[in-house]
Amino acid sequence: MAHRRAKLTPFGRLLLVQRVEEMGWTVARAAEAVGVSRSTAGKWLQRYRDEGIAGLEDRPSRPLRSPHALPTEEVQGILQARHRLRVGPHRLAPALGRPRSTIYGVLRRHGLSRLRDWDRPTAVPVRYVRERPGELLHLDVKKLARIPAGGATASWAERSAGRDGWEAQVMTTST
Repeated sequence: MAHRRAKLTPFGRLLLVQRVEEMGWTVARAAEAVGVSRSTAGKWLQRYRDEGIAGLEDRPSRPLRSPHALPTEEVQGILQARHRLRVGPHRLAPALGRPRSTIYGVLRRHGLSRLRDWDRPTAVPVRYVRERPGELLHLDVKKLARIPAGGATASWAERSAGRDGWEAQVMTTST
């Protein structure tokens, strides 16, 4: 699904293609009509010509392949070393012969990036999973000032009237 400010939805792309292919519009004119650049219009026309209607649909942004991704065996080795040695990426990197950024990325993706989140004796991550949101909500209430009964505004007016010589005057109008 296209984001809400997208210039072209699948329907708009089809309209663009129909204007060029069936109605004989130029690519520049069709692009201007839908508010996109000529290169964008050309991209959608090429996808339509190569794949048909299916080429106008949204595609995921995830790459089809990741040739430089770590093999599963190496990822498991990093995780096992973390559990066995209980040290961070700076110490694991020389021990495993990998850059510490790689070690950190693997640990972060598996939720093991912080040693302080572990129970030290058992090396098990400590996670609080509750049945309902806000179940562990804790609220501390502390009185930080001496606020007299009646509120702060009333006491301020009473104190300032006597100390500064300012007194509240009641204006009465006679009719």
